[in-house]
Amino acid sequence: MLQIVPSLWFGDNNCEEAVNDYVTIFPNSRISQMVYYPNENLSEHFVGMAGKVITAEFCLNGQKFIGLDGGPIFHFSEAISFTIECQDQAEIYYYWEKLSHVPESEQCGWVKDRYGLSWQIVPNNIAELQQTDAQIKALMSMKKIIISELEAAK
Repeated sequence: MLQIVPSLWFGDNNCEEAVNDYVTIFPNSRISQMVYYPNENLSEHFVGMAGKVITAEFCLNGQKFIGLDGGPIFHFSEAISFTIECQDQAEIYYYWEKLSHVPESEQCGWVKDRYGLSWQIVPNNIAELQQTDAQIKALMSMKKIIISELEAAK
């Protein structure tokens, strides 16, 4: 079966730190492989990359990812995010605490982590919780999603 694997370019050359951090946050996670740029014989395009990560293969809760240190040419944007479907309010609080590091980016369950990657931390029944205009209005006013407030907004 074809697997689609997200590949993450860490523009601040902090791939190794991010991968090590992510595998401590998510259950069923591990680092499969970490390959580094050599210390010698790098072409002019890779000057300053010695010891940085060429590729990191890792799984977060069973989902395979690839990461790399690519230098400052590209950075993450909010155009791409990863959704964490939480079982309950406690899980929302847990992931919010672990991942939200840019308060001005918080909106409707979206957060940005310290590596610039965006996440959507939502209840696994989010579709059911935005059935009415009142629920949608309540959701749009939230930063961290509060399930009980969406339920009450029916």
